[in-house]
Amino acid sequence: MTAQDSATRTNSIAVSSGTLLAALGVIAFSLTFPSTVWGLESFGPWSLVAVRSALAALIAGGFLLVMRIPLPDRRHWAGLVVVAGGVVVGFPLLTTLALRTSTTSHAAVVVGLLPLTTAAFAAVRTGRRPSRTFWLAALAGAAVVIAFTVQQSGGALQTGDLYLFGALLVCAAGYTEGGRLARHMPGWQVIGWALILCLPLALAGSALALAFEPVRLTAHGVIGLLWVAAGSTFFGLYVWYRGMASIGIAKASQLQLAQPLLTLVWSVSLLDERLSPAAPVAAVAVLVCIAVTQRARS
Repeated sequence: MTAQDSATRTNSIAVSSGTLLAALGVIAFSLTFPSTVWGLESFGPWSLVAVRSALAALIAGGFLLVMRIPLPDRRHWAGLVVVAGGVVVGFPLLTTLALRTSTTSHAAVVVGLLPLTTAAFAAVRTGRRPSRTFWLAALAGAAVVIAFTVQQSGGALQTGDLYLFGALLVCAAGYTEGGRLARHMPGWQVIGWALILCLPLALAGSALALAFEPVRLTAHGVIGLLWVAAGSTFFGLYVWYRGMASIGIAKASQLQLAQPLLTLVWSVSLLDERLSPAAPVAAVAVLVCIAVTQRARS
């Protein structure tokens, strides 16, 4: 075997491994909403988010400690605050509050707009100028989601919808800032330090929320809590960033297009939800719009 053949084989293995890791991340993310619904069987919304963040931070802290990762430079802490506020606190809290009244399938369609929202934030933050095709597809995707939410809510946006749209904005800001920081440190360290930054608040919030919100432990509730903490918040982001580093952002983003549709599958199989005919149609329409933006950006 020549050196070139060996290099080609090594590259092929790296791409296959990276694709598998990124796909595992997408699967982990797609289970977040069903797991949150299960978690709400045992915990109040504030307790679930606080305990989730605390557990994820302890897991991340263990990894950072074992691997002896040095503290980030002082100039990166402001960006980590944005990541923590958007990804660790804002998105989990707002979506958990939304899922008290919204179905998982409904939330999956709305949050399917996240890649487009993130791209818009990134364009503003980095000063990039995406093509007209990109913006037309992004606006079309937004129109589909707004039409879907209004139709499902009986002609007016409900409180749950407002929580979901707020979650889109804060998470997009967190993703954008996290992407910027990932140029200076591995992406999993970005989320790891963001979690550590929130640990004091998460511990205090857990103690306070658990004192005021009733806890009724069930198998579903415990499994849901453990998954959103270890699976979605830490494992999902860890394998996602590792995979993205191997195959590139563009290819990884293509895999994430399947996330809303996967969540619809979980909502039916795990939660016995009945999908409205509009849900899969809207999800596919958003997927098409995102695919167009990917081509336009490249």
